[in-house]
Amino acid sequence: MVNTKVKLCGIEIDNPVIPASGTFGFGYEFAEIYDINKLGTFSFKGTTKDPRFGNPTPRIAETPMGMLNSVGLQNPGVDKVIAEELPKLAKVFNKPVMANVSGFSIDDYAYTCERIDKEAQVGWIEVNISCPNVHGGGMSFGTDAKNAAAVTKAVKAVTTKPIIIKLTPNVTDIAEIARAVESEGADGVSLINTLSGMRISLAKKKPILKNVTGGLSGPCVFPVALRCVWQVYNAVKIPIVGMGGVSSAEDVIEMMLAGATAVEVGAANLIDPYACKKIIDDFAQVMEKYHINSLEEIIGGAH
Repeated sequence: MVNTKVKLCGIEIDNPVIPASGTFGFGYEFAEIYDINKLGTFSFKGTTKDPRFGNPTPRIAETPMGMLNSVGLQNPGVDKVIAEELPKLAKVFNKPVMANVSGFSIDDYAYTCERIDKEAQVGWIEVNISCPNVHGGGMSFGTDAKNAAAVTKAVKAVTTKPIIIKLTPNVTDIAEIARAVESEGADGVSLINTLSGMRISLAKKKPILKNVTGGLSGPCVFPVALRCVWQVYNAVKIPIVGMGGVSSAEDVIEMMLAGATAVEVGAANLIDPYACKKIIDDFAQVMEKYHINSLEEIIGGAH
C-alpha cells in the first residue's frame, strides 16, 4: 500500500495535489462534479483588500501548449470572501484551505492577511507577490529581494498561520528572492507564478490581450518551473510548493524529486475540471511503477 501523505508547513495532507489559485474558484463550483475532499487542499481565488473587477477584455489568449491570462485579480474583496465565500466552502470541504492573498502596498498585504488569518477554515496563507497582470502591485514586490522581504516581514507580524510566499520566475535569480523571504520568516515558498508573455493578432495587427501582456501557463512552462524548484531547493530550508505546467501524476513526482513538498495544478483545471481527481486516482499505479512507497521520502530525491 503506497503512502501519498505529506506534511506542508507542519500540517499533514492526504496527498500533495493542490489546485492553484485562480483555476479552482472558491472550490464549491468543483464540488458539484466530484468530492473535492479527495484533494490535499486547494488555493482559493486570489483575494485583495478591496473588490476588483479585473482587467478589461479580452484577457485570455491561447498559445501552443499553453495559455495567456490577464484576468487581473478579479475578486469580491476580503470582507465578502469571509462573509460569503468561506461559509459556502465549509458546506463541501472539511479540510484546511489555502488562502491566496495579493495587494498593491505592504499595508494592503498586512490588512488582508490579518483578516484571513482569523478564519478557522484557513490552514495556510499563500502571499502572491508575483502576479504579472496588475499595475502598481503584484510582481513589483516579487522582483526585488528587499521588497519581497518587506512584505514577508509585515505579514508575519500580524499572522499566526504558515505563510507561503508565491514567487515569480520573471527575475534573474529566483533563489535570491527565496532566501530573502526565508530570512524574514516565510514558512514556505510556492513557485512559479506565470511567465510574462504576449500574442499579436495577425488579422488586427494588434496585441490580442487588452492589457498587451499576460501570464503564460500550461505544459510549455513545466521545464522552467522544474528548474526553478531545483534551484530554490538548493537555496533554502523551508518547504517548496511547486507549480507550472503540471498535468499528470508523473509531473507531480518529478516536481517532488526536484524538491517540492506539495504541487499545485493550474491551467490543467481549465482544460479538464477533473484533472486533479485523475492525478490523485493515478498515484498508486504510477508510484508502484517507479517503486515509490512514500511520496514524502522522495522530496528532493534527485539532488
